Amino acid sequence: MRVFVAGASGAIGRLLVPLLLADGHEVTGTSRSAAGVRALQHHGADAVQVDVYDRQALTAAVRDAAPEVVMHQLTALAEGNPADNARIRREGTRNLADAAAAGVRRLVAQSIAWAYEPGDTPATEETPLDLSAEGPRAVTVGGVHALETRAAQMDHVVLRYGTFYGPGTWYRPDDRIGRQFREGGFTATDAVTSFVHVEDAAIAAAAALRWPAGIYNIVDDEPAPALDWAPVLAAALGAPRPRAGAGRAGWERGADNSLSRTKLDWQPRYASWREGFATLS
Repeated sequence: MRVFVAGASGAIGRLLVPLLLADGHEVTGTSRSAAGVRALQHHGADAVQVDVYDRQALTAAVRDAAPEVVMHQLTALAEGNPADNARIRREGTRNLADAAAAGVRRLVAQSIAWAYEPGDTPATEETPLDLSAEGPRAVTVGGVHALETRAAQMDHVVLRYGTFYGPGTWYRPDDRIGRQFREGGFTATDAVTSFVHVEDAAIAAAAALRWPAGIYNIVDDEPAPALDWAPVLAAALGAPRPRAGAGRAGWERGADNSLSRTKLDWQPRYASWREGFATLS
């Protein structure tokens, strides 16, 4: 199968491309940098340097690759600005989907599992998005809604990923969250997070080529409050135990992976952050 991976040099893309190649697919990946292009070519993929906001160049890249499936793994996390990520979900998705309109059988798109409306239990895929959110969260949820709405106009699989940890993410000793823990800047509260190791996220994306169309939570089996997971992460990072607080926002509820497990027979290799965090040291 011919597969076009947008964002192929990102945290998920760099793991996903070798999986697709190993499965016998013909892969064209995009990167914004020449170094990213070289890395993709080193793996054996075709590669193109393109900016997703350049509609003409992106359309030409997709046309030249003639893919059967387009995979949207684009993020804008370098600066930690939610508005940047919302823009890429809104405008980047539109440009990519428009470029893929002719001849592409399926769009596989990366979304998130913490855009659900407030509640007291982990959210399922039937839980509405938090479209009444205000402030910075409204920007994030609006970007997710735009991405998923555009994807739904095609044959699509939307992967609502949990919080990534592992290589290439913020949750490692030398990156944003790791530094925050080591500097004593993190407060553990009742806020519930659903995690997913980047390797499990990439495996799910590769499998999505053959999954039934739909939206799926791709998270591990143990949504947990920070009061539970943060001390375990601190120990794995060699950081001080974080200070404890209380309370949570209503949307900090985690997500349920039952649909993915039952309908798709998807099982994360790291069933819990407890196992996965142990690999971070």
